[in-house]
Amino acid sequence: MNKLLQINDSLPLTCSRRGTCCHGNQVFLNPWELRRLATERQLEVRDFSAQFCDWNGIRLKFDGLKDQRNKKSCNLYIPNVGCSMHEARPLACRLFPLGRQVQEGKSTYLFQGNQFPCLDGCSEVNQLPFLTVENYLEGQKVTEFEQAQDAYLELMQNLADVACMLFFDTGLAQSGDTKTRELWRRMGGEDVALLVDRIGENWFQMLIHPSISFDPINSSTFVHDHEMLLIEKIQDHINQLTTFPEISDFSIEIMACALLIGKTIGADVKALAEMWSELKA
Repeated sequence: MNKLLQINDSLPLTCSRRGTCCHGNQVFLNPWELRRLATERQLEVRDFSAQFCDWNGIRLKFDGLKDQRNKKSCNLYIPNVGCSMHEARPLACRLFPLGRQVQEGKSTYLFQGNQFPCLDGCSEVNQLPFLTVENYLEGQKVTEFEQAQDAYLELMQNLADVACMLFFDTGLAQSGDTKTRELWRRMGGEDVALLVDRIGENWFQMLIHPSISFDPINSSTFVHDHEMLLIEKIQDHINQLTTFPEISDFSIEIMACALLIGKTIGADVKALAEMWSELKA
């Protein structure tokens, strides 16, 4: 069975701009990455999503031509050329074949399997110079993309905190409610379409296609403005809640928003939903 191997800065890496990384993978997009790709393509976000994404616009489509391993290419891939959006490519593409795990504010880089990937899938990789992890990441220009990912990780937690506040601090928990946290838990295993149905079109647009200014070299400002937009709308809605059923429904809706953001950054939303549903006051 494949396993994740932790690596350190002394392990040599190679890198290719085309081949294995562009076929048969999953690339999720947080809202800043989605906007960056759409802007680079000179398309509106909705148009880019419709053409190049699935999962309601949070994952790149991989339904292009197959490679020698019978794996379909990303829709942004041009055969025998490479990625058509290389300068705007998202973090998952920049890191490949590495994965990134963040725990307690510390980043760890990993890869899957018993030996380093890519060496068989991309013949030209064997002709490239070896790099340390540190130099590889520097060359891939990951800083803004990692900052966006980390900021959306924090935004996800902040949305979950709002859902928990609505449950614990309004009297809902003491009312004998059994529905709210059970739905939190269940939503962790739901697909994107169901989560989108739960939050509705207006919240979905604010969450994934926010109408805020965009700076392609300042992801932190974008995510901050995005969070301020969401918090303002959340507070306006909270001020209108008068009954426990209304509070429960909105807590569930905001938790669905947190889980949907979690999916855009590749988080283990099922485990997170389990954890949040078991919290105590």
